Amino acid sequence: MYEVELKVRADHDRVRERLAEVEATDAGGVTQVDTYYDAPHRDFASTDEALRLRRETPTDTVDEDTDTRADGATVTKLTYKGPLVEAESKTRREHETEVLDDDEAMAILSGLGFEPAATVEKHRRFFRYEGYTVTLDRVDGLGEFVEVETEAEAVEAAREGAIAVMAELGLDPDEQIRTSYLGLLLADG
Repeated sequence: MYEVELKVRADHDRVRERLAEVEATDAGGVTQVDTYYDAPHRDFASTDEALRLRRETPTDTVDEDTDTRADGATVTKLTYKGPLVEAESKTRREHETEVLDDDEAMAILSGLGFEPAATVEKHRRFFRYEGYTVTLDRVDGLGEFVEVETEAEAVEAAREGAIAVMAELGLDPDEQIRTSYLGLLLADG
């Protein structure tokens, strides 16, 4: 399965208005604190991979489809992101699992030689529209972004659908940013 994603910088107020006009479903919000790790056996920056431990806390009640808890409990997930697979979007293979104890997960990573490299904090609001998740992101140190994404096996069709959703929301898909938030933060350095 591929995560097919387009991301642009955008003013959230304008996008919220358009989401209301098209009757997108508000699926709630979360705060995510992502700790990215460097590998002892290869340079993730040069291989375009990422390993992260994400702590996610719902900021309000959300639906089951957002993969977050409605009770406000923090959920921790371990995620591996493979390299980008195409030039037209931020599409990559992704593997993710929930961990029961984030301190133990950090200890396992440390024991294997993985070192924390950077932390990214995001405040996210999710909307569902036309089979896509539209996310309004406010990233500490970077500003406001909008992501349109879905999981799919057929990458090209999913990308074309994401482009159509962006256009319908008044966003220019030609302005997409393929660099991760981590990459943007490190570049601002």
